[in-house]
Amino acid sequence: MTLDVHELDRLLLVGAGVLLLAILAVRLSVRAGLPSLLVYLAMGVVMGESGLGIRFDDAEVAHALGFAALVLILAEGGLTTPWPEIRPVMRLGVSLATVGVAVSVLTMALVGHFLLGLTWELAVLLGAVTAPTDAAAVFSVLRRLPLPRRLTGALEAESGLNDAPTVVLVTLVSAGSAGGGHGVLGFTLEIVYELGLGVLGGALVGFGGAWLLRRSALPASGLYPLAVLSFTVLAYAGTATLHGSGFAAVYVAALVLGNAELPHRAATRSFSEGVAWLAQIGLFVMLGLLAAPGRITLETVVIAVLALLALTLVARPLSVGVASLVQPVGLREGAFLSWAGLRGAVPIVLTTIPLADAVDGSTQLFDIVFVVVLLDTLVTGPTLPWVARALRLARRSEPRDLEVEAAPLERIAADLLQITISPRSLMHGVEVGELRLPPGSSVALVVRDGHTIVPERRTVLRHGDDVLVVTPRALREATEKRLRAVSVGGRLAQWLGTRPPA
Repeated sequence: MTLDVHELDRLLLVGAGVLLLAILAVRLSVRAGLPSLLVYLAMGVVMGESGLGIRFDDAEVAHALGFAALVLILAEGGLTTPWPEIRPVMRLGVSLATVGVAVSVLTMALVGHFLLGLTWELAVLLGAVTAPTDAAAVFSVLRRLPLPRRLTGALEAESGLNDAPTVVLVTLVSAGSAGGGHGVLGFTLEIVYELGLGVLGGALVGFGGAWLLRRSALPASGLYPLAVLSFTVLAYAGTATLHGSGFAAVYVAALVLGNAELPHRAATRSFSEGVAWLAQIGLFVMLGLLAAPGRITLETVVIAVLALLALTLVARPLSVGVASLVQPVGLREGAFLSWAGLRGAVPIVLTTIPLADAVDGSTQLFDIVFVVVLLDTLVTGPTLPWVARALRLARRSEPRDLEVEAAPLERIAADLLQITISPRSLMHGVEVGELRLPPGSSVALVVRDGHTIVPERRTVLRHGDDVLVVTPRALREATEKRLRAVSVGGRLAQWLGTRPPA
């Protein structure tokens, strides 16, 4: 079909309508407590052959568009991840993304072959596509929960890096490269080579891009976000051209650029978040179009349920247990890491690789994984807050970062923190001067019952107050630590530590 101006008009009309509905659906899904992923998938299914009759069954196009969307999602994840938060748990994150993935793939391959009756090829593919956690799901869900940063940092690092080895594995198995002349050693070396080249390529592009942007005076502030995102895509495409892991490269490059002192960082992060949302919406709607509900049989549902049980109760806990040997975690933290293996679009996208390669049974695999993702999204995401509270890992009154847009002609090396004084916080009754924040940090505003108060040193803080604190970026960690100490220990926290007085 040729695309003339009239076809373009209709395409833009449909595209704009779907996008607006998807954006409004985000608000409705949050109020209803449902993950937005389900809403987008449902929109695609309704628009597809089983609904409005839009036909889309090109696995190769889905594969290409899916990878393009994942690049943008991973770029946003790296750009918005603070390096100081994931650095202490980077060993655990890398171990989960490599050793943990290997354990999960092996476990699910055995389950798929001996319990579910799949061929070895399909069983290994099932293990490979279900092993990685979804970056979009992890970034969107976990950043809303008041969890210890060692947990969110480890899960974010895992989700940013575990796409790389699984993409390599699925590609090689689908192409029939896992056996034959490669052998186990050659297969392992190829994965290590692609991952190593991806990390190296991403680091080079990231540091090179940061060096160049710091020395470039672009004529408009809006060009900086475009330049940063272009560098992340360059890292992916350049590394993939050299047969390295483009997904590892884009995440590493984005992580470097997102933590570099670049002009207009807040605008860059906001822009990348908007692009990532656009990519998620388009990706999920497309996967919904690709699905065929009428093709899903009772046998497929039963296999999917058994696969999900094995993945959640066996494979994920085993992978966390083995991966955490490099950086041990407590029993409660390990249990949460096991439950927080959020799956989303990534497993479905990965199944388009064997579909495009016409692997025997790939259609059945797609249907199984589609149902697994739906069930996992319904169960895992909504229950995470409850699990965090049950394991006593959720924190109250955790400082929340607010992005502050810099003036167009200057760079403000500071952050604005917002804290809410909960009913159980011992910050109630403490005067602003008694907070004793690090020199250079200060309380800028207190919001109480909808009214703003410009605080003085003798202003007394109360339960329910929202407190805005301005802190230089170099003192942010120390400022947050002091705020948490006062919230737990009250005005005497300097002498009592972080334990509340008896």
